[in-house]
Amino acid sequence: MGYKNWKRMTDQAIVEELGQRIKQRRIHKRYTQKELAERAGVNVNTIQNLEYGKSVTLAVLIQVLRALKDLDHLDAFLPEVEESPLMVMENEAKPLQRVRKPRK
Repeated sequence: MGYKNWKRMTDQAIVEELGQRIKQRRIHKRYTQKELAERAGVNVNTIQNLEYGKSVTLAVLIQVLRALKDLDHLDAFLPEVEESPLMVMENEAKPLQRVRKPRK
């Protein structure tokens, strides 16, 4: 399986790709759309919308990933930022609360 060039894809194309991947996972686990909807606590139309590339809420995506037992893949999707030892020392002195850009 090759890697996608996510940067070149439109937002809609990414939503559609994610929907197809959810569908592939559902089929691989031998769930019908109705079974997945019941496990996720959502309407079957919501599963259909997700699989057909229509936008759903982030909460729905999490519910579906949980029902597919795929939440552990979120670490690969968006890994935590690892701080260098120097950054840890700097942050211990004063933890970062917010980021402000200088005015031009």
